[in-house]
Amino acid sequence: MKLHDLLQHLHLLVPYQGTDAEISSIENDNRKVQKGSLFICIKGYTVDGHDYAESAVNNGAAAVLAERALPLSVPVIIVNDTTRAMAVLADAFYNHPTKKLHLIGITGTNGKTTTSHLIEKIFSDVNRSTGLIGTMYTKIGSQKIETKNTTPESLILQKGFQQMLDAGVDTAIMEVSSHALHMGRVHGCDYDIAVFTNLSQDHLDYHKTMDDYKHAKSLLFSQLGNTFDPNKPKYAILNADDSASEMYRKSTAAHVITYGIDNEADFHARNIKMTSSGTTFEIVIKEKSYPINIQLIGKFSVYNVLASIAAAFVSNIPMVEIIDSIESVKGVDGRFELVNAGQEFTVIVDYAHTPDSLENVLKTIQSFANKRVFVVVGCGGDRDKTKRPLMAEIACRYGTDPIFTSDNPRSEDPLAILRDMENGVSGESYITIPDRKEAIVKAINQAADGDVILIAGKGHETYQIIGSKVYDFDDRVIAREAIEER
Repeated sequence: MKLHDLLQHLHLLVPYQGTDAEISSIENDNRKVQKGSLFICIKGYTVDGHDYAESAVNNGAAAVLAERALPLSVPVIIVNDTTRAMAVLADAFYNHPTKKLHLIGITGTNGKTTTSHLIEKIFSDVNRSTGLIGTMYTKIGSQKIETKNTTPESLILQKGFQQMLDAGVDTAIMEVSSHALHMGRVHGCDYDIAVFTNLSQDHLDYHKTMDDYKHAKSLLFSQLGNTFDPNKPKYAILNADDSASEMYRKSTAAHVITYGIDNEADFHARNIKMTSSGTTFEIVIKEKSYPINIQLIGKFSVYNVLASIAAAFVSNIPMVEIIDSIESVKGVDGRFELVNAGQEFTVIVDYAHTPDSLENVLKTIQSFANKRVFVVVGCGGDRDKTKRPLMAEIACRYGTDPIFTSDNPRSEDPLAILRDMENGVSGESYITIPDRKEAIVKAINQAADGDVILIAGKGHETYQIIGSKVYDFDDRVIAREAIEER
């Protein structure tokens, strides 16, 4: 694409009249620049792309987009906000890929990963070619690609959407984080459906207040647009049992569809019955009910299923096929995942890393646990400190044997994180073991027939971040080895 044609999408106040280079790619990492690239200088938390512009030119950049003048041998186009401009240019360079996809975005504190996987399963089972973007990976058809963020930055995102189209994908499902919404990473994404799971405390290290956090998530619904197209209708799917949904309802011009358990909703679950192996309930849609038997456990699982059914239903997938697909799902990696190595007690690994998600998981365990409940839990470093005492209090309230340990301490002292947790449980009974492997082994060696062990916080993760180093660490592997060795 010619540079002049690309820059027209920015509507520059002062039109660019310089050299009309052929742009072969857009990059914001100087190490990825090749001959003909447009290099975009992005100010990050730790580095400033402007400092690497000269290196980008040496690597072959044909032009540079910056927020200030730079003494370079190639054209430098100056804009007020390179991050915002990058989203526009990425969308244009890859020829507006989301306009050609059925795009579903899921936001909320908990349940995004499970809901996205459930939706992806339903669409795949009716022979739709799918793509998935989220916490665990990006998936294009059957190919899985490692991701750094739950929601990638706009340049990676738009390139990924184009790769999906090249692979024949027609439906893309993605988790949309509050960080991504606040930073504008999803600007240019033409969503057809936006799903809200729930809102509870998380990421206050970034958003500072719950109101700011709630507002960030509202951006997904406002970005559904302000027009009505009967050939491409837009839907906001909201949790009727979460008070934040009222704000999101007001934030969007799209058709609003609700789901819920406690309050009346368009997709309403009733007669919920749970066992240690699954959950049954009826879903009522406009006075017509359908029996459902899922292999997932917990009230939170019912919410995830309801949201997924609603998204598929408004996408014109027949209800009988939706139910067949949902009932065949055995689970999602690291989400209430059972570790079974022939032991006489139950071991569950779950990603629960917020007070609300930990409480939900432990309430579910209480519904079938008859004996001791071990809770191995920690809190991540360099993240919201205010939730640490809350996590500890919940572990003590619902567990008989809480064990506080490290999660991903990152640059913080693990002992300081544990002290923050302990501030919430003065006088309670618990033990503290900073080494996460030692904590897991301790719980497994103490467990007896009929006990339940919850290992919370990391779920599907296969690493632990200590300082600046990343170490191999998988709760499921450690637990299985401990069971086999006891």
